[in-house]
Amino acid sequence: MIRPSIYFASAAALFCLSQPAVPAHAQTQVPPAPAQTTSEPAAPQSAAPAAPAPSAAPVFPKPEAANFTAATPTRDEVNAFLQANWGYDENRMWQVQAILKTPVDGLSKVVIFIGDKTGKEKPQALEFFALPDGKHIISGDEVIPFGAHPFADNRAQLQQRADGPYRGSADKNFELVEFADFQCPHCKEAQANMDKLAVDFPNARIVFQNNPIVQIHPQALRAAEYGVCVDKLGGSTAFFQYAGAVFEGQDGLSTPDGATLTLNSATTKAGLDPAKVSACAQTPAVKAQVEASIKLASDLGVTSVPMLAVNGRMVPANAPYDMLKKIIQYQAKLDGITQ
Repeated sequence: MIRPSIYFASAAALFCLSQPAVPAHAQTQVPPAPAQTTSEPAAPQSAAPAAPAPSAAPVFPKPEAANFTAATPTRDEVNAFLQANWGYDENRMWQVQAILKTPVDGLSKVVIFIGDKTGKEKPQALEFFALPDGKHIISGDEVIPFGAHPFADNRAQLQQRADGPYRGSADKNFELVEFADFQCPHCKEAQANMDKLAVDFPNARIVFQNNPIVQIHPQALRAAEYGVCVDKLGGSTAFFQYAGAVFEGQDGLSTPDGATLTLNSATTKAGLDPAKVSACAQTPAVKAQVEASIKLASDLGVTSVPMLAVNGRMVPANAPYDMLKKIIQYQAKLDGITQ
């Protein structure tokens, strides 16, 4: 068994593999609990000095053969998986430290050491469990696709089921699918990124896919239904004019009457008749199309917006643009796409 002494001080903190380590705000399906207030003074800070930040790339302990007791996955398979997830970051370094049998037949425990070549970040240890099917792992409380091409299944689903309006290429080989909610302020902020992506990746198919969070955004569903009808009646160009106008007037969605004015105004700016779009939005077929888009997001494990699927790889759409662009370029390279 792997000895506790070789763990780094921060080994208890599990690193989430399902999303890149980029700062971004998101609107989740369930609103957070309100913060507790108290009149008591805050507890004093510990007098113990903080450990100094590392100033050079960490040196990982040499892996011991005794810590590789499981037949699967192999070290090469784990490294290929991590390369697919983390290879976009030239400063990220890691080492597979252990692949251990567990009491469950076919379930293996994998231990990874993670570091930063610049020495700016503390090294960490990551633990996850590789499932017997060889296609999934459990990291924290999430089940995540595993393998050298972990986003391939998501990519195939999106190519088949993402049916929203798009800009750019008609070809689905290089596809960026944005899941968004018209009433979500973070989705509004993400539109600047989406506009830049349309310029920087003209050979990509950039799709807008509705994912209204009706629990906290009651007018988002109607905005999505209007958008489907604008696309049906006026095409993608009209839709993106409508979407831009709705996001610009997003504050108007705070009440039902305000939403009516905002959506009708956005429809007019897109060159369409608000009465026709309103009637279309109330049809069962349109409502079913929005529900299908919500179901697609759920099936892909999207629990917050704005989210961008880059050939199946999930990245917050409002991440810092330089990082977002780097991840997209890396994923395109992995998929053999010439840019």
